[in-house]
Amino acid sequence: PGAPGAKMAAGSGPGARELFAEGLLQFLRPAVRQLDRHVHSVRESQVELREHIDSLATELCRINEDQKVALDLDPYVKKLLNARRRVVLVNNILQNAQERLRRLNHSVAKETVRRRAMLEAGGYQAK
Repeated sequence: PGAPGAKMAAGSGPGARELFAEGLLQFLRPAVRQLDRHVHSVRESQVELREHIDSLATELCRINEDQKVALDLDPYVKKLLNARRRVVLVNNILQNAQERLRRLNHSVAKETVRRRAMLEAGGYQAK
């Protein structure tokens, strides 16, 4: 208990807390960036899927109009349009999640700069 490094080792000193916070921020930043990249990729795929659904629905309508024999493709077109609506909904959810990730990434970067400045002002060198 009376050892000089005991307080720092236990993580109860202000320097230890700052170093822990810095480490935690450094740990979170790559994960947030990677998640942001994945969300961006999924959003791009969603847009491509929506375009394919639109194209397929248009083609089904054209086929239906061109047929000499009456084929009822309307239920399939409705299913495609319903799928498209769900894709758009998921894309909106992903867009909101990506925006929250960007704000989190910005906050982490800002907090890292602030903590690094505090550490350097206190005589500690962040690595």
